[in-house]
Amino acid sequence: MRILGLDYGDMTIGVAVSDQLQLIAYAIDIIFKKSISDFALETNRLSHIINKYAIEKIVIGIPKNLDNSYGPQCKKTLAFKNRVQNSFPNINIILWDERFSSIAAHKNLSDAGINSFKQKKIIDKMAAVFILQGYLDYLNLKEE
Repeated sequence: MRILGLDYGDMTIGVAVSDQLQLIAYAIDIIFKKSISDFALETNRLSHIINKYAIEKIVIGIPKNLDNSYGPQCKKTLAFKNRVQNSFPNINIILWDERFSSIAAHKNLSDAGINSFKQKKIIDKMAAVFILQGYLDYLNLKEE
């Protein structure tokens, strides 16, 4: 079973997938939308990815505020989660705290020597990797 990790944004969705052993997350795609309400594109791309990788669970990053409250982007992410749940009712969807995923992705890419212009092209899928890897690490620690 593979798990899909998503970093939802207004115009892009970063996509990562786990290996079959659910130990490692890796970046696979960025879904670029033409508008905030381009729901058909979201659904079509996710359907393709879900089928290609035999996804049985989806982890969506929820961008809580530092005080653990939900801001405007959280509400958009929850609406996205509901759309995904309605489109794929047989797939379990988990919300995962992603407060520092973009910061960690930026730092990781900077440490790797990738300039800020190139980072903009891949930051969303790297954030999805951090979201999914956090969840996978949690699952593996829970089993121990």
